[in-house]
Amino acid sequence: MNKLMVAILLLVALLTGAALSYWLVGTAPAPIAESVTGNDREPLFYRNPMDSEVTSPVPAKDNMGMDYIPVYADAQQDDTPAGTVRIDPVTTQSMGVRTALAQRRSLSRDIQTLGRVDYDEKRITRLHPKTEGWIDEQFIETTGESIRKDEILLSIYSPRLVSTQQEYLLALNNYATLSQSPFEHVGRDAASLLETTEQRLRLMDVPEHQIAELKASRNIKKQLHIHSPVSGVVIHIGVREGQYVTPQNELYFITDLTRVWVYVDIYEQELPWVRVGDQAEMQVDAAPGRTFIGQLSYIYPYTESNTRTTKARLEFDNDDLLLKPNMFADIRIRANPRADAVAVPSEAVVRSGLREKLFVVRAPGQFEPREVEIGVSSDGWTEILKGIAAGERVVTSAQFLIDSESKLTEAAAKLMPAGDQDNASDNDNDPGMQQHQDMQTHDSDKSGEMQHDSMPGDEGSQLMHQHNGSSP
Repeated sequence: MNKLMVAILLLVALLTGAALSYWLVGTAPAPIAESVTGNDREPLFYRNPMDSEVTSPVPAKDNMGMDYIPVYADAQQDDTPAGTVRIDPVTTQSMGVRTALAQRRSLSRDIQTLGRVDYDEKRITRLHPKTEGWIDEQFIETTGESIRKDEILLSIYSPRLVSTQQEYLLALNNYATLSQSPFEHVGRDAASLLETTEQRLRLMDVPEHQIAELKASRNIKKQLHIHSPVSGVVIHIGVREGQYVTPQNELYFITDLTRVWVYVDIYEQELPWVRVGDQAEMQVDAAPGRTFIGQLSYIYPYTESNTRTTKARLEFDNDDLLLKPNMFADIRIRANPRADAVAVPSEAVVRSGLREKLFVVRAPGQFEPREVEIGVSSDGWTEILKGIAAGERVVTSAQFLIDSESKLTEAAAKLMPAGDQDNASDNDNDPGMQQHQDMQTHDSDKSGEMQHDSMPGDEGSQLMHQHNGSSP
């Protein structure tokens, strides 16, 4: 009997102690995240740790039971630029954030393109007769022949040339008779007439040696020679022996191939690099192992509509005539280098289509978005014309994650400026904000329903009992 009483008393004591402990734990105040972290700032909102676009104005949990992350208006509290974000070192490391220094360096680029060899337009000669007549004898009859300057091409019979020779002989005889006249003006007029007729022969392309022969022999020549005005290669012959020709007929097409032009197409993104005078190297299949050195002489002022490229002209010496018109060639243009340019790794530039920006490291874990003006790119580096100085550190990886956080922080700072202590109370009085809070609280309560039911002393459970009109 005594043992039974002792057992009953021990059981009552245990139950009383358990009830007292449960009451003490249930009434203890819940720890505040801010006091644990030692952060006295008022958060702007709370962000879902798994989806940065899902936010809540009050502390909440996601479907996995993870606490929402508080977001503060750091940019407004310490006078840092809008959009600046802070990320703790652990998160920075897990995100794989890497940085690099903006530095001054020389940027250069070799442009590889395909070229087409063509004639030097400045060395092309198209020969036409100065008068009508018949081709009497032709000395150069095949295309591709190399000719020298003043070499005889053909002889032509022209009645007009014959009559001009007759006038010239009359002027010679007249001058020989009147040059000794006692009247000065008579001799002067005779000399003027002789000079005029001689000049007319020259204008009709009568060579000097034939004028000298005519003057010495006083015999009219039926055939007059036409000489080549330049040295070069005959590309085209437009007449044959016995053919009647006029000044509209092209007798010969002659060009000097000791210097050639090469046309290349340059894409729009490569156009800022090239300048007139840039050195160019050329290789052709017809001369394996040989590299021709030339330079860029002209950039055409228009873009081809079908290829979206700009044509440029290169010039090369061709003394041995290895380069033939219409050959294709491999071209390398040594583009004008950019010396002492401020450059960053190309992957650091965040391109949005309308603007470009970088994330600059202001302090460990603190990243500032900064708009920049970019220049040319080469070998993995991009020139920065405006917006950053050499020596500043920029983010080269995970900047898109930082960009998303920066936009949220900047948008929140615009909606709720730091230092506005009345915003929290205003949000409580705002029906729209209250509805948003109720929806967020409902989602968080739904995910943690089992926890509230198992902990009657929890503050969330007490609020639910009060809302339902029941006591805790």
